[in-house]
Amino acid sequence: MSYQDTALTAAHTEVKAELARTDTKASLLLAFTGAMLAGAWTVASSVHLPPAAVAFGAAGVAVLLTAATYLLWTVRPNLGGARPQGFPKWATLTPDEIRDALAEDDRPAHIATLSRIAVVKFGRLRRAIDLTCLAGGLLVVAALTAWGGGA
Repeated sequence: MSYQDTALTAAHTEVKAELARTDTKASLLLAFTGAMLAGAWTVASSVHLPPAAVAFGAAGVAVLLTAATYLLWTVRPNLGGARPQGFPKWATLTPDEIRDALAEDDRPAHIATLSRIAVVKFGRLRRAIDLTCLAGGLLVVAALTAWGGGA
C-alpha cells in the first residue's frame, strides 16, 4: 500500500466520521430543542403570565423553531447533488457497472463531495447552536419577567 493510498483512505474515513459526528450533535440538539419547546408550552399553558413574559417567551419559542429548522436541514440526507459519489451513484448502476466503477479509485472525488457536505452541515449546526442560546436567553428573560411580575 502506497503512502498516497493510505492517505486517501485516512482522509475518506475522516470525512465520513466528521459527517457522522455532525449528525449526532444535530440529533442531540434537536432533542434538546424539542424538550425546551415542550417545557415552554407546559409553562405557558398552565400559568397566567404577564404580557411582557408572554412576549419574551413567544420570541424565544420562535427562535427555537428556527433553530429546529436549521437542525432538520442539517440532518436531511444529501446524496451529493447532480453528481453523486459512491453509494448513491451505485443505486443507478447494473452489477457489471458497479464492478467497473469499483475498479477505479474515485476516493478523491468522494472526499471532495463529502467535505463540501460536511462544511454545510457544520455551518447549519453552528447557526442552530447560536439560535438555541439566544432562545434560551429569551426564555430566561421571560421567566424572570414572570417571576418579578413585570407588566
